[in-house]
Amino acid sequence: MDNNPYLEVFIDESKEHLQAINDHLLLLEKNPEDLSIVNEIFRSAHTLKGMSATMGYQDLSNLTHQMENVLDGVRNELIKVDGDMLDIVFDSVDDLEAMVMDIAGGGAGNRDIKRVVKMLEGIEIGEKSTTFALEPTQKANTSVSLSLDEFTRTVLEQSKEQGQQNYRVEVTLRDDCLLKAARVYMVFEVLEQLGEVILSVPSVEQLENEEFEQSFIVLLITSSNMEEVEKKIHKVSEIERVAVAEFLIDSRSPELPYPDENDPSAPENNIKSEEKIASVTSEKTNQKQTGNKTIRINIDRLDVLMNLFEELVIDKGRLEQISSELKHAALQETVEHMSRISGDLQSIILNMRMVPMEQVFNRFPRMVRQLSRDLSKQVSLSIVGADTELDRTVIDEVGDPLVHLIRNALDHGIESPAERERKGKDPSGKLELKAYHSGNHVFIEIADDGAGINRDKVIRKAVSNHVVTEHQALNMNNKQVYELIMESGFSTAETISDVSGRGVGLDVVKSTIESLGGTITVDSEIDRGSIFSVQLPLTLSIISVMLVEVHEEKFAIPLGSIIETAIVKKEDVMLAHRRQVIDFRGKVVPLVFLEEVLEVPSSYEEDEYHSLVIVRKGDKMAGLVVDSFIGQQEVVLKSLGDYLSGAYAISGATILGDGQVALILDTHTLIK
Repeated sequence: MDNNPYLEVFIDESKEHLQAINDHLLLLEKNPEDLSIVNEIFRSAHTLKGMSATMGYQDLSNLTHQMENVLDGVRNELIKVDGDMLDIVFDSVDDLEAMVMDIAGGGAGNRDIKRVVKMLEGIEIGEKSTTFALEPTQKANTSVSLSLDEFTRTVLEQSKEQGQQNYRVEVTLRDDCLLKAARVYMVFEVLEQLGEVILSVPSVEQLENEEFEQSFIVLLITSSNMEEVEKKIHKVSEIERVAVAEFLIDSRSPELPYPDENDPSAPENNIKSEEKIASVTSEKTNQKQTGNKTIRINIDRLDVLMNLFEELVIDKGRLEQISSELKHAALQETVEHMSRISGDLQSIILNMRMVPMEQVFNRFPRMVRQLSRDLSKQVSLSIVGADTELDRTVIDEVGDPLVHLIRNALDHGIESPAERERKGKDPSGKLELKAYHSGNHVFIEIADDGAGINRDKVIRKAVSNHVVTEHQALNMNNKQVYELIMESGFSTAETISDVSGRGVGLDVVKSTIESLGGTITVDSEIDRGSIFSVQLPLTLSIISVMLVEVHEEKFAIPLGSIIETAIVKKEDVMLAHRRQVIDFRGKVVPLVFLEEVLEVPSSYEEDEYHSLVIVRKGDKMAGLVVDSFIGQQEVVLKSLGDYLSGAYAISGATILGDGQVALILDTHTLIK
């Protein structure tokens, strides 16, 4: 069987379950007595184990099973939740994540898990089990009282209150069935479509390992009737017999009885039973089952859809131009209608590509917990706006810069508990990660209440590293000084720690953000903390630009970086430090002559005016000298490919309505 279609779903769902385990472990650390959290973790771990075993990833399945044993001990109040125990469970989750990533990369998911398994087994030492088991030779027709834990009893009672049925379902496979585990899996698939399986005898692990003869029993909660349950299970091949009966809860002695030997429908085969296990395989029964209104779409398919739409945008521009030239009323009306429809279509496609920042933010609570312990600091992380959506292409790139900014805040920003107490602060520092929309941009802020940035220390370091001169430093305001920490090679740390630094400075963070068409700014106050603010475009596919002309070439300048356009007399141009500059609203703005920078052949006679596009990058500005302004337009951003990827000051290209290619300028490079 070709597993490729299933592999993609397996990887996606495994990542979701691991993230859920991580999130609930963090909650459990704060609420160690809340067993409902443990049940949620157990549910995700159990589902992951079953999926892994079915796909044949044995190391993944084995480690998850060992983690399950620990969780089962916790929810039965045999194992205490503490920091050491959680550290080991977190380590096992790290191994699980590494195995899933290996599988996603084409590997087999193999990993040396002996160390972490041994540590998990160590947690189990001292656990006492009070379970009932059948000897392997004991006949299945013996009546057995198998204890139900409190969680299972509660689920059964709630299901009755909700008007659902509790069924005891016994399934017998044919004697000639070869792949028993596969048939069991198919039966469980059917049962989970009908309702919720909460207990199995033998245990799920034994069924997966084919440690049973031909029969097994499950407790099923469902809204279907007995006939429907029996009929659907019989659709699975190699099923000899299905027996469905109502299961009654006895409050004095809850039982899962086997059929009496006088029952003519009782099977003749032997059944083994091990320890009690609650096999929770679906959501809580008090939640109404609703139809699934979402589907998983591979991002590559969305990219294809976007490319097709981009071609439509280009053709739309061409039609608008033809319509304008012909001035045909009916054609103009049709083109206007097409423009409105394509605008709506563009909005839908872009929204399909949008994913919540939660996908990036989810990794940070666990990371902050570990780094806080490594640095012996106390840090409280709060996340705001995790549901803020951003284009998938931007999401994929912004994760690493945010990781470095958070590491920097924990290492350089937030002080040790002792130092904070000396300053009269709460020994526990605060770190806030916030995302929100503003116009066509997403803002992400990383704020801490730490020591802030020491202006004098930054200036001394910048001067010693020859980033600025002493004279320049004297004329810099605080914001300009703070931005120096993001210059290449700059670091105020006396030693490079294992947390921040790592040979990668904030200059790399800044370069990455700018390569995405974004900006990053810093604000700080001594002993009050710092705020790093990242501004990103919603999408990188379709952008608004100002089209300009330089001799016979057309160029596109992103609107996000433009302050305004202007026309100045050449006689108003001044010289400063051997550069041509103008006085723009009281500020000295250098001029950038695109015909020189981009080496555009000149065939025009000079006139007495300069046409300028004033652009900005942070506090820095420049006036781009062009021949004429064409106008504002939405264009499709196309990559230049590997051959032209190194072209100076060019970030991409677009195809205009008349078929011409216009290069899109990288204004950040030009301002530098």
